[in-house]
Amino acid sequence: MRYRIHQIKLNIDDSHDDFEKAIKKKLKKRDLVIKDISIVKESIDARKKPDVKLVYSLDFSCDEKLPLDEAVPRSYEVPKAGKDRKRPVIAGLGPCGMFAGLVLAEAGMKPIIIERGQAVDERMRAVDEFWNSGKLDPESNVQFGEGGAGTFSDGKLTTGIKDVRIFKVLQEFVEAGADEDILYKQKPHIGTDRLVEIVKNIRHKIEALGGEVRFSTKLENIITETIDGRKMLKSVETNNGTIETDRLILAIGHSARDTFKMLYEKDFPMEQKPFSIGVRIEHPQEMINRAQYGDPGLAKKLGAADYKLNHRCENGRGVYTFCMCPGGHVINASSEAETAVTNGMSNSGRDSEFANSGLLVDVRTDDFGSDHPLAGVEFQRMYEKLAFEMGEGKLPKTSYGKFRTEEMDRVRCSLPRFAAESIIEAMPYLGKKLKGFDSDEAIMTAVETRSSSPVRIKRGEDMQTSVAGVYPAGEGPGYAGGIMSAAVDGIRAAEKIIIV
Repeated sequence: MRYRIHQIKLNIDDSHDDFEKAIKKKLKKRDLVIKDISIVKESIDARKKPDVKLVYSLDFSCDEKLPLDEAVPRSYEVPKAGKDRKRPVIAGLGPCGMFAGLVLAEAGMKPIIIERGQAVDERMRAVDEFWNSGKLDPESNVQFGEGGAGTFSDGKLTTGIKDVRIFKVLQEFVEAGADEDILYKQKPHIGTDRLVEIVKNIRHKIEALGGEVRFSTKLENIITETIDGRKMLKSVETNNGTIETDRLILAIGHSARDTFKMLYEKDFPMEQKPFSIGVRIEHPQEMINRAQYGDPGLAKKLGAADYKLNHRCENGRGVYTFCMCPGGHVINASSEAETAVTNGMSNSGRDSEFANSGLLVDVRTDDFGSDHPLAGVEFQRMYEKLAFEMGEGKLPKTSYGKFRTEEMDRVRCSLPRFAAESIIEAMPYLGKKLKGFDSDEAIMTAVETRSSSPVRIKRGEDMQTSVAGVYPAGEGPGYAGGIMSAAVDGIRAAEKIIIV
């Protein structure tokens, strides 16, 4: 039998060779014969600082009957493709489009992936030029290009969903060059520096299986025909020509505002969706390590510490940290001219001296000031332009002390009044949860608006819109919130196409 056991605790200096002894101790069976131990999950228990423990869930084989759950294999099998049809098209090569394309390619369907941005090497050069000179390429930047917005992040692979497809995504990342420990770490991450090569390797696999990737190719129009009373996809128009197809996955990402506008004008049903707005907040990483581990020196063994905080304000709005980047950098993530958008990223080593995270406040659809489906986009854009003005063409920065006490502070003025007031109310409570978080020396950068899409493109249980053959998927259409959930949604869309 193969069993799964939880809550196996080791000291941080113990090795994996101690698993067998720990299992026997927990089961109180010293003579138990155990074989083939593998790690399912590893997490950190720092509740009794500085006596930090590593906590494991393990699978192992044993001939003896034990009072444990049987281990469930983590596996995913690509569905078999049905009859031959036109090659499916995917708009976008972020996590959603990439994994949709991979599964379609593995099924033998030879997808065509169109990506408005550049291949990752050229994209990196365009982003570096923007960061160094301010010259923005509106088609290839932190938001657009091979790998999507997730490439310029911490490469965090955490998710709240439970789905067998998650293991498929993790396995593909490992095969493409990620460390094997992402298969079991509670909070796995890859790092921007590693993602550059990894997304390239996945693209090469898609191409080797018969798929095709066309860079600098933007979806500009969707052509339909009506058959038996229903609109059907006929072809897609791009800046590089027309592609005949009867299946299109819209993996367009949360910043494809011109594509949202085109879809609205083509009468695709869509609706407003709540999102969040706020700032990047930055602290010394050593402070975070001390607060979380008790002894900041433990970071050398455990890695830079992270956190996740939240508070519900008296006005009912939530304030929470998002996309926390240990040992990371605050970056300019703009994708439109004369706007200021911030985000955070970390390299694989997480070795900068500072930690940062989004500090965000709920934005409700009532805040948009209009019933128009794209009113949330305009709400975002308004504050991105305001932040650009407040920063005189750059990302506005301030200290929390100034943000808290000066009503005309440039970062405070870059936010809606309700967001600034909510952050000020929440900070002392967050400081009680994480010592030092509410320090007046904490650095704030505005404005963070791209935590999620402000739009949802409606789809049915078959994942299609009112136009047969069009499948909205991932973060942009409002069905995911991060690398993993976007990738899983892309796989689900691919499956729908394969089995039809």
